[in-house]
Formats: sequence, C-alpha cells, structure tokens
Amino acid sequence: MSANDSTGKGKAMPATGKEEVLQVERHDYVDLAPTDRPRGQSMEGFDDIYTDIVDYIIRCTHKIWDERDIGLIYTHYTHNCVLYGTTGTIYNREDIVRDTIQRLVSFPERRGMGTHVIWNGNDKEGFFTSHLVTGSGRHTQYGHFGPPTGKPFVSRTIADCMIFQNKIYREWVVADNMAIIQQLGLDPHAFAMRTAKAKFDAGLLSLDIGENRRFVGQTPPAEKADTSLAHNDVEAQTIEMLHEIFTKRMFGRIAQDYAPNAQYHGPLMKELYGHAAIIHQHLGLIGSLPDASYEIQHVASNQCDEGGTKVAVRWVMEGHHLGYGILGTLGDPTGKRVQVMGMSHYHWKNGKIVDEWTVYDELSLLTQVKLGQLADGAETE
Repeated sequence: MSANDSTGKGKAMPATGKEEVLQVERHDYVDLAPTDRPRGQSMEGFDDIYTDIVDYIIRCTHKIWDERDIGLIYTHYTHNCVLYGTTGTIYNREDIVRDTIQRLVSFPERRGMGTHVIWNGNDKEGFFTSHLVTGSGRHTQYGHFGPPTGKPFVSRTIADCMIFQNKIYREWVVADNMAIIQQLGLDPHAFAMRTAKAKFDAGLLSLDIGENRRFVGQTPPAEKADTSLAHNDVEAQTIEMLHEIFTKRMFGRIAQDYAPNAQYHGPLMKELYGHAAIIHQHLGLIGSLPDASYEIQHVASNQCDEGGTKVAVRWVMEGHHLGYGILGTLGDPTGKRVQVMGMSHYHWKNGKIVDEWTVYDELSLLTQVKLGQLADGAETE
C-alpha cells in the first residue's frame, strides 16, 4: 500500500519494488527482516530498521521472544497498552514485560516461527496486524507449568495488534495453552483449578470477555449478517458465511464455501481434511455451548502470494456449557457460563476456502468452569 493510500483496506501491493510489502509464506526470516532492503512502505514514526509493517511485526516479535530482547517492549509498546488474553487483561507495559519474562522462564529453548501476517492500515491512521505464530520448545525449567517435564511441545498462537508510530497500543492474544498442557502430560483439571483458585482468591467470580447478545426474547437470528466491518467483498463474504454457520446454525454452508480438499488447522494442533471433518468440528463447538452467541470484533485481508486472499477474523463466543461436543476436557455439562476469544485465518482461492487456521484455548474454558464452581461454593456458604 502506498503512503498516500488512506483507504485502510490493507491489500498487499504487486511486486513493484519500492512499494512491495513482503509476505511470510514464501520468505525466510532473513528476507522478512532484511539488513539492506529499501522501505516498501512509508513508515513515518517507526524505527529506521523496519521496511514495512510485516517486517515490523515479524522482526520485533523475533527479537523479543526468540532473542530474549524483552526490553524492546519499552520502545515497542505504549506505557498504557492494554493486552487482552484468554484468562485476563493486562493494563500496562510493565506488567507485559513481567508476563513475558515469566512465560519464557519455563521454556529456555522456545522458538516462535511467523506463519503468516494479515494486516491493514497505514502510518498516518495506524496499522492493524493479525500474526499467526507456530511455537515449539521443551519444558526444561520450573515455572507457571510447574516442575519441568523435559517434554517437547508445538502450539499455535495468534496475536492481533493495533500499532501507531512504532508502538503497539492494544493487543489481543490467543495462545493454545491446552495443547501445551496435553503434550507435557499435565493434568488440565488440576492446572485449571489452580488458576481458577488464584482468580477466586483475588475476588473474581467469572472471567468477562464480552456480553451474550444472542436472541432478545423470542427473536430469531438476523436473516442478514452485519457486514459493516468489511473493507471489501471477500471480507463481506467471510462475515456472511460465519453468520450462517455460527449464528443461524446452518452448518451445511461449509460444504458450499470450503473446497472439497480444504484443510483445517485447529486447536490442540488438530489437522483435519474435507467437508465432513470440518463440519463436525464447528458443529461440535456449538454442541458444547448450545446457546452460544457469536460476535465478530475485527476483520482484515490481504491478497496472497500463493494466490487468492487471506482473511483474518477475531471473534468472541459466549454461552453456557450445556451439552456435549468437541470440548471434551470440560466433561459432562456443568451449566457454567464461558466465553471463548478466538482468532481465525481463512485462505480463499478461486472462490473457495482452501485452508483455515483457528486458535482458541480450551484451558481458558476449563478455568472458567472451575471458577464458576468455586463461586457456587462461596454462594452456598
């Protein structure tokens, strides 16, 4: 996107040299964080080293999390940055520094590989990025996951950032901690109860991410999706599809919009293929939370070097654990209110979705159930 483009639609430019914004999929890290590349975007207010917004988010994430230059947070986050996570919210930069240190203590070998970045915006109005990272490492030191198990893990995280003049001022992070817990061989119920007890002792009775807006009185689902968040046709099509699936419960829409050989890369490092498996995955999520509402918070897209367009969606579901589905760790229905903050990346090609990457954290949901049970105990005393 040229410096004069104020549309905020964030489409990747064709390969015209100076105006090219690199993409992650076909480039090695040394290409994405170059030492001698001229700027591909106007990056007014950003450090001279950054050549475009993808370079910025890939390079600073790598330096903070892989090279352990955690102090860069002081120059790359505002003092009052708000970070929304799946088990709580952080309201200042110093706590983000401390949280980063604690997360890295347990995994001295941890590395995160940028899988792709979807973005929009510009340096005048601010940038938005949605950054999928595939992390791996071994649990070799005592920390928030307890005594070291020595076991390896692989997990996915998506972080959405709002950035202005070199600093992130708002961030949403969804890390698949349940995938790590399972691969380390830990008891998710014991871990979730320990986390819930700490929240309960701090005076919390629930974890709030959003409000339930599903069905006022006896009103049926809206016939048409609200596409006002969309910047272009493919984003509007994505919003309409998700409205059909998650709000109207028309799961057959997946067979219409997904390619027959589509791949689903999901929580707990699931790798699924084809309509039947993907339909069951989404149906099973609603099965665990039958009354869940589904609200889209943000959408962005980029044309893709691999062909087609990639669309990033951040969403929140809220409902009650009333049924059986894919959230098997929660066990038999408890009736507890839970909220799911999730992020999904969709690759549209030739009018069909060929890949979906979705991240949410089942460990957060289990913690919410445990917290609700602790609150019940307090209310009966």
